Amino acid sequence: MGSNQKVAVFGAYGHTGRFVVSELLDRGFTPVLTGRDADRLNALTALHPGLGIRPVLMDDPASLDRALDDAVAVINCAGPFAATAAPVIEAVLRAGVPYVDVAAEVEAVADTFTHFTDRARTVGTAIVPAMAFFGGLGDLLATAALGDWSSADEVFIAYALSSWHPTAGSRATSQVSRQRRNGRRPVHVNGRLEYRTSQAPTGRWSFPPPIGDQDVLTEFTTADSVTIPRHLAVPSIHTCMTVGAVKDVLAPDTPLPKPVDGRGRSDQTFLVEVVVRSGDAERRAVARGQDIYAVSAPLAVEAVRRLLDGQGRLAGAASPGEMFDARDFLRSLSPHITVEFDAAAPGDGSRPADQLP
Repeated sequence: MGSNQKVAVFGAYGHTGRFVVSELLDRGFTPVLTGRDADRLNALTALHPGLGIRPVLMDDPASLDRALDDAVAVINCAGPFAATAAPVIEAVLRAGVPYVDVAAEVEAVADTFTHFTDRARTVGTAIVPAMAFFGGLGDLLATAALGDWSSADEVFIAYALSSWHPTAGSRATSQVSRQRRNGRRPVHVNGRLEYRTSQAPTGRWSFPPPIGDQDVLTEFTTADSVTIPRHLAVPSIHTCMTVGAVKDVLAPDTPLPKPVDGRGRSDQTFLVEVVVRSGDAERRAVARGQDIYAVSAPLAVEAVRRLLDGQGRLAGAASPGEMFDARDFLRSLSPHITVEFDAAAPGDGSRPADQLP
């Protein structure tokens, strides 16, 4: 448990940030509430009396340093991460403490690896971006499914969401990503990210029961296409998302997530199926749970706990599957996520009927 160790949470008042604060408290840590909006930080203390607040300016290194004073680790939930990741990591390097974020922005996660891997290694601290539903969970599942294989020909990641009610933060980060891409779509092929201007194709995916066959948007590239190739030799990563969820997230009038239980989770459920193929052999991992935003909290907090307990595998910037024992990490997430592993025979329904892509 946390033994009241202080963990700075940037963007603590945001949708995911609130889940992270609650998860830290449940595990015995003391969250330090920090972010760019002092009024929202003050409002959050009404829910968590006694917690300190530390407003910051992202362009003021001194305020960032004060936010990290006596903190043993940092969880960054403040998007868009294209604007926040670098200044917060700079402060982390000065403080010499571990950093975890919940970034889902493909380019922002890639930038973190590009700019901070060597510097974090020199300092001797750990940087783990995308420790969340997108980026982290898929990487852990693919790593665990791979098992004793040293490489694979392809990785398929198929997302089935019962619905997708995006947060205000999700809409803001998506807009930043679209502007940065200038109408192009990233796809991981031939061992690297390539950008395409054509419309993303659609197809069918046979999910495990009770979901079954679903229409999916293929080439729905997520941060997993950055985290997985960091440490796994996989030339091609194919990602698809159920069409209904894509329509939800793109519709301007889709409402915000609505809490339905005492933990503040929405009623949206998810299933993530990962299939790794090497030659004619395939292996599969399936994860199920509730609320893609809420589940990022146990992922991020468990990562911090392991880093503080010395269970991180290396110093520097690393993906979740590279930093941690993937199967052990996934087991620790029960009851937030249930995970199943098995070997998949080609043609048994684990692959799309039209052999995506």
